[in-house]
Amino acid sequence: MANQDLIILIVQIIAAIGVVISVVYLGLQIKQQNIITKAQFGHSLTQRLYDRYFQTSKDQEYAEFMSKDWNSDDLTPSESWRIQMAILTYLVDIFDVYDKVKAGLVDKSHLDTRMRTLKFGVMKTMNARLVWSGWKRNRSEEFVKWFEEEIYSNEDQN
Repeated sequence: MANQDLIILIVQIIAAIGVVISVVYLGLQIKQQNIITKAQFGHSLTQRLYDRYFQTSKDQEYAEFMSKDWNSDDLTPSESWRIQMAILTYLVDIFDVYDKVKAGLVDKSHLDTRMRTLKFGVMKTMNARLVWSGWKRNRSEEFVKWFEEEIYSNEDQN
């Protein structure tokens, strides 16, 4: 009887060690998958910027559009509309990146890069203010406060 109890105890110890090893292995797999997922999100965000920059360099019409004075009083209605759609594209990109940063899925540097671009003055134009006034209703109060602080906080100083 003692030998049988000893064998059962040894089997239980081996089973417990197996469970611990399985849990540790599963944890390592989840950690590795999280790293891969973050890298994929980061790559897709970088690819979006790269595509935008590349389009500007290869498409003369697009480059001319991007180099217009987006705050000019001489814009045609179609130019204003194109500008507003471009700004909306930037905002949707910011919304997506902000959410991914908050969720811990990408590094904050992706958000900082985009915000620096918008701080060059794009969001200070009348077209941008029109787009923002409509679209900010789709975002949380926390986001709106953060975004407006980032973009408009130094206006009185300029």
